[in-house]
Parts: sequence; structure tokens; C-alpha cells
Amino acid sequence: MKSYTEYLWFNTKKRKELIRITDTIEEIVEKSGIKEGLCLVSAMHITAGIIVNDDESGLHKDIWEWLEKLAPVGDYNHHWTGEDNGDAHLKRILTHHQVVLPVTNGKLDLGPWEQIFYAEYDGQRRKRVVVKVIGE
Repeated sequence: MKSYTEYLWFNTKKRKELIRITDTIEEIVEKSGIKEGLCLVSAMHITAGIIVNDDESGLHKDIWEWLEKLAPVGDYNHHWTGEDNGDAHLKRILTHHQVVLPVTNGKLDLGPWEQIFYAEYDGQRRKRVVVKVIGE
């Protein structure tokens, strides 16, 4: 078994953004040389997540509206520490911080509409994602 690791860096212009990273992850899998295995994509910050879903603007709007209903911007106990991003921490819990994807014949084995997104909930500063491909 072998492994390959790369880091992606993001510094979003907006506080909240959804960034499609499928092509980048596919390139990393190809560079890894791994033909059969798994690809871990993990946001390394507690106010960002990774989402696998359709790349469709109406759905993106629905995701943001759903997240805002479940974890609205507001007054949280976390803010007593001097932070103002309590909602971002909760949004990350709802969307998860990582995904594990299959690699088959040297390529990501995604469903027909599946795309990978970096979801930023408290941006405008430098953050990273680790991509680790393991297998044979």
C-alpha cells in the first residue's frame, strides 16, 4: 500500500463561499499513481467543510438557505470569547469536515452528478485542505 498527500490553500474573498474542487482532486488522484484505493479530502479548519453534491445553482442556494435556517447568524455563547463565528462552527458540523471517495482504475469513482466542494463559513483568511490518496 502506498499513499500520496497534497495540501490545497484557500483565502476566500467572501465570508461564505462554495468552491468546486473536483478537477483539482482528480488531478491529485492522477498524480498519486494509485489505481485502486481511497481519496480523503479533509478541511483542516473548524469553520469549513467538504460537500459532495450536484453543481447546480438552485441547489447551492438551497444549501445556503438550509444551513442558515439550522445555524443562523446570531448571538452564540462562543461569541463570549471574542469570536463572532459561532454559526460557522455549527454549519461545519452539519456538512462534515471531510469525505472519503473511491479510486478505481486510477480515477475518482464519482456518481454521474457528484462534484466536490470546499465550503467556507468564516472566510477571508488563509485555510487549507489535506488530500490523501491511499491504495495500490
